[in-house]
Amino acid sequence: MSFFRHRLLGLPALALLIAAMGCSSADDSASTVVPSPDAKVTKLCQNLDERLPQKVDGLGRKDPEPRSTLTAGWGSPAIILRCGVERPPKMIDPKVAKGADPKAVPGFVNGVGWLMEKQDEGATRFTTAQRLAYVEVTVPEGRDTSGMLVDLAPAIKKAIPKGIAD
Repeated sequence: MSFFRHRLLGLPALALLIAAMGCSSADDSASTVVPSPDAKVTKLCQNLDERLPQKVDGLGRKDPEPRSTLTAGWGSPAIILRCGVERPPKMIDPKVAKGADPKAVPGFVNGVGWLMEKQDEGATRFTTAQRLAYVEVTVPEGRDTSGMLVDLAPAIKKAIPKGIAD
């Protein structure tokens, strides 16, 4: 009889655990760190947010948490855009400019300069160059990047003027 009593006492704890698991976030929503630029760059980034496409490389927009006008996302696993990030250290590395660093490659797509960096976990990070705000786009491993930068270029050109960010 005590065997059944102990087993029954454990059922509420098990039910609570199952309920908690069911309430956890299993909806594969992306999350990201929101940049904290100065007021001038924040304004440029807000202008960019208003111009960003609803689809990038055929993927629908699904912004990451926490919601911010400084971040955007498309697809799942998400391509994540963050506006107002710090300049990547590799952007001023002379080895990158000469093409000596295979993990960091500069280039242009539809009039927007980018620094492409392969991340250790397999993702690829692109950061705009020669614009008054740095815009970073991280693409998960295995996702094609060919159309993504083409889709983002018009919005970046309209919202973030050419120049050198502080």
